[in-house]
Amino acid sequence: MSPGSGGRSGGAGSSRDRSGTPSARRGGPAPAGRAPRPRATGGRGGSARSGARGAERGWRLVRAGSDAVPPSVRRFTQRARQRRLRAALPWTVLAGVLVLVLAGAWLVYGTAVFGVRNVRVVGVALLTPEQVRQAVGVSGDTPLARVDLAAVRARVAQLPPVARVTVSRGWPGTLVVEVVERTPVAVVPQDRRFLVVDGSGVVFQTRADRPAELPVARVARPGPEDVSTRAALEVLAALTPELRERLAEVVVEAPARITVRLQRGRTLLWGDSSRSDTKAQVATSLLGEKGDTIDVRTPDVVTIR
Repeated sequence: MSPGSGGRSGGAGSSRDRSGTPSARRGGPAPAGRAPRPRATGGRGGSARSGARGAERGWRLVRAGSDAVPPSVRRFTQRARQRRLRAALPWTVLAGVLVLVLAGAWLVYGTAVFGVRNVRVVGVALLTPEQVRQAVGVSGDTPLARVDLAAVRARVAQLPPVARVTVSRGWPGTLVVEVVERTPVAVVPQDRRFLVVDGSGVVFQTRADRPAELPVARVARPGPEDVSTRAALEVLAALTPELRERLAEVVVEAPARITVRLQRGRTLLWGDSSRSDTKAQVATSLLGEKGDTIDVRTPDVVTIR
């Protein structure tokens, strides 16, 4: 056989791909200078075969885990995480406190949870508690924290018998109204009625009957601004117990024409309200003297007739 035919017959034992490139024989080594083409595999079997091939080729498959991270790196990462947590802690606490404050403020000021459930009235005798509650004018669904205490105090103070008033909050749902009523010192007869006045001349009560424990002051226009009313009250305040026990009424026709009428028809000519204390002492000392009229208008020179 000729060399040419031998070469062809030797080539017949080889295989070529369709592109004319010689391929490796089955089981033979790969052509020099050419890396083997990896075969696609799937599943765990493919991973095992890949690991086996890696072992044949001199390299080892290592799975990353906690042992793969150096201890120094782990410590650095842990310290960095702790620093971030410490830095964020104050802001977290502040945010929590702010949320609690806002929620509490909304609960107290914006809802009826702490609303006015009761209006407790203290210190009334001339007035009834219901009259005071009506003057308070606060509905039950009003938050207690939003009640205008000054406005409530002003409304209650408009009641004539009220001299002073204090309004406070009694948590969780009580509005406390403490009233100091006016003290009656005299009655003024007018049109078949009796007007009760206090020490400053304020008319705060009207009665159909005369209170037996109160002295009578006859003035034309009772009131705190009336000169005659103030003069009558000054005289009443200066009377001694002996004179007050015998008193029938104080008549003020004018500021300088005051007459104190006693029981059993006796009369004290008082003049004006000046030096009332001295006039009262002099008149008391002369009660044992005879005479229906004692003139103390000038207490240094007294006449009896």
